[in-house]
Amino acid sequence: MNIAICSDHGGYELKMRLIPFIEGMGHEVTDFGCYDERSVDYPDYAFPMAEAVARGEFERGVAICGTGIGVSICCNKVRGIRCALCGDVLSAELTRRHNDSNILAMGGRIIGPETAKAITAAWLSTAFDGGRHEGRIAKISRYENE
Repeated sequence: MNIAICSDHGGYELKMRLIPFIEGMGHEVTDFGCYDERSVDYPDYAFPMAEAVARGEFERGVAICGTGIGVSICCNKVRGIRCALCGDVLSAELTRRHNDSNILAMGGRIIGPETAKAITAAWLSTAFDGGRHEGRIAKISRYENE
């Protein structure tokens, strides 16, 4: 899979740990920034990354800031994005199975690297269940397009 990833300064360290982990799972990763721990504004990285996912340039994306909240809000403003903020493996699995989420958000100051790796692995390896969930996703898409 081709994965986009971004962070602000609060998520930079975690992002840098996740990139080789995701690549080790056999995925390609493109880093949308930030590129060091200097203070930056998360919308400057979350919006371009989410837009690239929405355009279909990447199959999925991972967004990280201090809490994960800011990047998840930004990503969910982009039409076609279903970004889920996850702090545990079960939420990551269920958001893929039920919501067909295409961006995973996490908090670099909230969860540790091993938990983030487990969440990311679960999220990347879980498929959308389809079925009854397809109608719910279609309702979200219709609302977005109104």
